[in-house]
Amino acid sequence: MISEFLTNNGKKIPAVTLEQMVEIDRIAMEINGPNLFQMMENAGRNLAEITINSLGKNWKEQNIIVLSGTGGNGGGGICAARHLANRGGNVKVCISDISNLKEVPSYQLHILKSTSANIINAEELKLENPDIIIDALIGYSLIGEPKGNILSLISWANSKLSLKISLDIPSGVDATSGEHSINYFKPDLTLTLALPKTGLISSLAGELFLGDIGITQKTYKMININFTNSIFQKEFIIPLFENK
Repeated sequence: MISEFLTNNGKKIPAVTLEQMVEIDRIAMEINGPNLFQMMENAGRNLAEITINSLGKNWKEQNIIVLSGTGGNGGGGICAARHLANRGGNVKVCISDISNLKEVPSYQLHILKSTSANIINAEELKLENPDIIIDALIGYSLIGEPKGNILSLISWANSKLSLKISLDIPSGVDATSGEHSINYFKPDLTLTLALPKTGLISSLAGELFLGDIGITQKTYKMININFTNSIFQKEFIIPLFENK
């Protein structure tokens, strides 16, 4: 477990456990804002930005595959796909169980359907040769070993030599401890949200970036975390490093 990370200019960023992050999300959604849709939108926009930056100037010519789960993490991936498609990207989205999408991710899918992005199933996915794979399958909601469609999607992704990005935490990795499933998504970089998680060990997460999703300083203070979003300055995404 890692208690804090560093920015590139040496400022300390506290890491949080799963329990703390769940409480931060609860306070934001129930008391201070932003609501879930706003946070998901911010997460998706940040994820789209880091994808474009990772692919470089010819990013529109490259094959982008987004793997999405049915909850908030999946909704962030679906939102990112929309931003990428709106900018001319070649984007395909495979959802682990489209019939069980939760309410807010389902609305993200509704918006996505008005773009050029293609929604594909697991069989169609097998025919793809992606340049980049985005993991928005589980996030911090891991319970036990991945199974079913999610396991199949993780196994498919790990078999590819594509560049890989995870949203918040690699699917199959415990947000608090860093313990991981036998089959977990192996990213080149991870865009974690709000605050880094104590389980984001570099050997599992790859390069680590922090994305601002709009949670206010008052919310952090309510659970005695000393952090302010002013750390981002003019950026919405910053690189992080383990404080060894």
